[in-house]
Amino acid sequence: MHEIHKDLSKHPCFNPAIKGQAGRVHLPVAPNCNIKCNYCDRKYDCVNESRPGVTSTILSPEQALVYLGKVLEKEPRITVAGIAGPGDPFANAEATMETMRLINKNFPQMILCLASNGLAIGPYIPELAKLNVSHVTITINAVDPEVGAKIYSWVRDDKVVFRGRQAAELLLSRQLAAVKALKAHGLTVKINSILIPGINDQHILKVAESMRGLGADLFNCMAMFPNVGTPFGTIGEPSKEEVAGLRSEAEKFLPQMRHCTRCRADAVGLLDQDRTEEMRGCLSACAQLPSLSAGERPYVAVATMEGILVNQHLGEADRFQIYEKKDDSFALVEEREVSKGGGGLQRWTSLARRLNDCRAVLVSGVGETPREILQKSGLRPVEMGGFIADGLRAIFEGGNHGTLKARRQPCTKGVCAGSGGGCQ
Repeated sequence: MHEIHKDLSKHPCFNPAIKGQAGRVHLPVAPNCNIKCNYCDRKYDCVNESRPGVTSTILSPEQALVYLGKVLEKEPRITVAGIAGPGDPFANAEATMETMRLINKNFPQMILCLASNGLAIGPYIPELAKLNVSHVTITINAVDPEVGAKIYSWVRDDKVVFRGRQAAELLLSRQLAAVKALKAHGLTVKINSILIPGINDQHILKVAESMRGLGADLFNCMAMFPNVGTPFGTIGEPSKEEVAGLRSEAEKFLPQMRHCTRCRADAVGLLDQDRTEEMRGCLSACAQLPSLSAGERPYVAVATMEGILVNQHLGEADRFQIYEKKDDSFALVEEREVSKGGGGLQRWTSLARRLNDCRAVLVSGVGETPREILQKSGLRPVEMGGFIADGLRAIFEGGNHGTLKARRQPCTKGVCAGSGGGCQ
């Protein structure tokens, strides 16, 4: 396959020289957040504020793909597709990763970019590199847990909520590990630090120095935007002179970003020619698009150990073979990996999203909980035994797949048994 060349210099946030020639679009697919900053007020439907954490609507990955296409028709100078909220991309990991997969496949020329707090990005960094995500921003406001404890109300790791110093220590350890891993995988890393008067204004230089030691590429000292009703809502916004002074000092450690426009989570256009308001109607229209219908699902997924027989329980499979119908035969499109991490409803909802272009999944067995979740998403689980080709023929050609149904047995480990928990 012909390799698409990306000119990574055309990222306007990382290269001020081209900010008037190349633009970005933020795709608001990540509504949830896993930390609570004392300066933050996230709004999903606000049209009157221009700042991080704000968007006029939320998109699914499929809707984001359609929206990106329409944006490029209106503004072909867009070179970057990014996810910057309104929450954290990796508090919405499946939606984030699926969006990146879809864009990488359908718009391979786009520069892919993410902005995160760093808490939960770690497990996804290897795949991000494979998906050609090239630029990642991590917001790090403190490298001393005593300072961090003043900034964050809580940090949620999976289902456990931490507060105070413990929360700050956990977040910092994940952030430091994330920057190291991102650089080890060859990604360009920008560090955002929010300047909060009286809280971390004497600490920003230490952050910049520490990030230089980890190999970060760019540093962005940003003035805190006071949000009424938040714990820091009464702290005054730092002056331009204060920010400029800190940037000059921090430049001893890392190159500085001085042209940041504090973009919304649905920002679109050139940095100095924003078209967010103009594209708002298009964004809203795309948010109303329905999910894929059966006719738009060209593939069938198969749980198989060797590529000949349908012989894996849904809970055992960590990859599926994806088939399509080609004339009078069936063609293997790809082998698609899926995560076996997590549990319960989240695991099966993630699987449904990962296989959202498939009309059916052929398995040797499936529990009632995952069956119900997959069916509600439009994906039909089919229990069967025997040759893959027979199952594909029944699905694609309208045969009676009921005759293929396997005798129900517990999985080899004996713990699936229809519980929905899957093999562990």
